[in-house]
Amino acid sequence: MNISHMQLLTDSLLHPKRLAAYRILSIGKVIQYAFLLILLLTCFSLGQFTTNGQANIFSYDEITDYAADLQFLVYPIAVVFLFIMNALILFTKISIYAYAGYLLTKSMKRRGEYRQLWRTTTFAITWETILTIAFTLFPLPNLFTTLMSIFITMLIVILALTKYPIQK
Repeated sequence: MNISHMQLLTDSLLHPKRLAAYRILSIGKVIQYAFLLILLLTCFSLGQFTTNGQANIFSYDEITDYAADLQFLVYPIAVVFLFIMNALILFTKISIYAYAGYLLTKSMKRRGEYRQLWRTTTFAITWETILTIAFTLFPLPNLFTTLMSIFITMLIVILALTKYPIQK
């Protein structure tokens, strides 16, 4: 199946039931999509770091003087650190949601393997990724945003599971 990343993004946002069909995509295409989400998060995180995060890091006078000499190193290190942290967090979330979805396949009497659920969940987490970025712009309680993100992602996984084959 040859499908563009833009089509995957569109279907992830607008057509949750189509995500079940993507369970047969190659893992390479799914990982590429996951890394595009990570790149999106990293770019946004870097933007936040450059606008207000650097002031928090260099708040001491001694560190500020020292950091002025090493300013050219701050951004490359920040990009690498943010990319690795975002990748770790996103892949962990995908794995946890996929396991929850795998447990749901049994109760919904659907046939699916963990690896298929992992692929489906990778696309289902698109809304959560976008909402994570949007919620940082508005002063909302963290518990609310976390619960809302979990609810939306699991709802999309459940909608996709309704299109998985029925267990015989």
